[in-house]
Amino acid sequence: MNTASPDAPPPELGRRRFLKTAAGASLAMAFARPGSLLAQAAASSPPSSTINIALVGIGLQGRILMEALLNIPGVRFVAVCDIWEYARTYGQRYLQRSGFSEVAAFENHQDMLDKVPSIDAVIVATTDSWHAPVTNDALRAGKHVYCEKMMAHTEDAARSMVAAMRETGRLLQIGHQRRSNPRYLLARNRLLHDARLLGRITAAQAQWNRGVSPDLGWPQRAVIPGEVLRRYGFTSMHQFRNWRWFKDHGGGPLSDLGAHQIDIFNWFLNRSPATVFGSGGTDYYNHHEWMDNAMVIYEYPMDEGIARAFYQVQTTTSSGGGYWEQFMGDEGTMKLSENPRYTALYREATAPSWEEWVRRRILAPQPTPPPVAAGSSATIDARETAALAAYNLPVVLNKPIHQPHLENFFQAVRGEARLTCPADEAFRSEVVIYRAIEAVEQRRLITFQPSDFDV
Repeated sequence: MNTASPDAPPPELGRRRFLKTAAGASLAMAFARPGSLLAQAAASSPPSSTINIALVGIGLQGRILMEALLNIPGVRFVAVCDIWEYARTYGQRYLQRSGFSEVAAFENHQDMLDKVPSIDAVIVATTDSWHAPVTNDALRAGKHVYCEKMMAHTEDAARSMVAAMRETGRLLQIGHQRRSNPRYLLARNRLLHDARLLGRITAAQAQWNRGVSPDLGWPQRAVIPGEVLRRYGFTSMHQFRNWRWFKDHGGGPLSDLGAHQIDIFNWFLNRSPATVFGSGGTDYYNHHEWMDNAMVIYEYPMDEGIARAFYQVQTTTSSGGGYWEQFMGDEGTMKLSENPRYTALYREATAPSWEEWVRRRILAPQPTPPPVAAGSSATIDARETAALAAYNLPVVLNKPIHQPHLENFFQAVRGEARLTCPADEAFRSEVVIYRAIEAVEQRRLITFQPSDFDV
């Protein structure tokens, strides 16, 4: 049973970070609409105010989660698990230096569940192919689970996770962390849905591009023995270290990066698409199994007509444009990102005034650029729309970006909140991603059926 999450060890990050929010942050939380979860009513609180946790998978993503977890009061690390001794030793020692003196380390997640019965919740950051086995075993052992996205390596495995959640009555949060970000909650709940600030939504787009990077290596002194690799389904250290590019273990860039942003399409539009078409290929990295670029187009049947959503991921150029999601309507456009530098709203000149939202301090106008002199080479073409009034969302999140989602999970474990991304809701978004991968590989239009979303 694989418990690996074998990304390279990042530099040690600062152990403690502090929260500082602008006035708008409290508004975002106050008007958050938590997602539904069938199993939440049956979940019980841990025996004390302290929640004992285990981290399974101590690669790059596992360590990012570990850093965020160190900022959250009331949680105590009692175990770590990874098939790579190099990684689990790092995790155990780092946590011990951080004040958790009794942290057990395991190669196998089932051994951990059997030998540390005090665990209340398990954080899963393994390879995608082991999300379902680890999660389902933990749920059936009576533990609540926070599992990174993608939910699983295959659609059937993802369905099994929803089934295990319902069967056991335990909580299962999926790591689409934007759903707990106060900036996204404010934008979706107050501005898009309540105020209908954008008017009729006509289109959406998102991107996450990365520049060329070499495959991950490993210290020669830390090579995993071949029999251990094979026991957990890996053919080589190279495959183990670069599992995201191999079809037996990951889903490629549409899964790794696109999953976050395509989920935002579904969440903000509050529905699933009717069709998806895609194009992409393994055009650059000839030693990878998965595509290195993809472009997909969804059609969403909205109440007022079709809205199309375009998504792009490149792993050969960063394009200098950052990573963001954008929703366009006939009265305005909203551009969002976990990086606040890319976040802004734009009001169409013919739209109703947004001054009410400025007075409420939910929007903040950006400075108006100076007018362009007549006859200047910068004068716009007569067919070009003039520059629009731009606004900022005054919500500052000075926390690690995964921390609010983890906090929501622990609040739900204590019975103080509802999960913002329960597995049954996440499954609907992840089906949309599985179909996008099929559309790219088959170069055809795929039509969604209602049964596709049944769990």
